[in-house]
Parts: sequence; C-alpha cells; structure tokens
Amino acid sequence: MVIGLLTLEFHLPGCRSLKEKRHRLSGLKQRFGRLANIAVSEAGFHDRHQQAQWCFLGLASDSKGLEQLLAPIETYAASQLDAVITQRSLERL
Repeated sequence: MVIGLLTLEFHLPGCRSLKEKRHRLSGLKQRFGRLANIAVSEAGFHDRHQQAQWCFLGLASDSKGLEQLLAPIETYAASQLDAVITQRSLERL
C-alpha cells in the first residue's frame, strides 16, 4: 500500500469574504470527499479571504495507482475552480 498527501495552495483573486471563499472551493469536498480512498481537508489560511490550502490524502496499492487517484484532483482544481493554484506538493508517506 502507498499513501500520498497532495497539498494545493490557492489564490482567489477578488474574493471578499470567507463565505465566498468556501463557495468558490466547495467543489473539492463535494467531488472528492465522497471517494472511499481519499480524505479531503481545508488545511490552512482559514482566516484569509484570498488564500486557501487544501490537502488530499490518498491510499492506493502502488505508486502508479496513487498518481492515477490524485491526478484528477489537480486537473479539476486547475480547470474548474475560480481560483489559481499557487503551490503544489505531493508527499509519499
């Protein structure tokens, strides 16, 4: 088994409230929080309107499976959210 931690940091240009921030990023939890082998959490910048950090913990049988599991998260975040990914890291635990 392989465990991976994908951390994404976002900039939300023009975001003026925490409520708006949660709304703009809510698709992450709704879309990926339901999957049995992924845990999703807003991990940082809780009090900043224009910044966010989200972590995704994934479990797969091998490294290739882990990449296939986590890659759609980054693709979705980059193309579907009203936010810009400013930093990305992937740790194998």
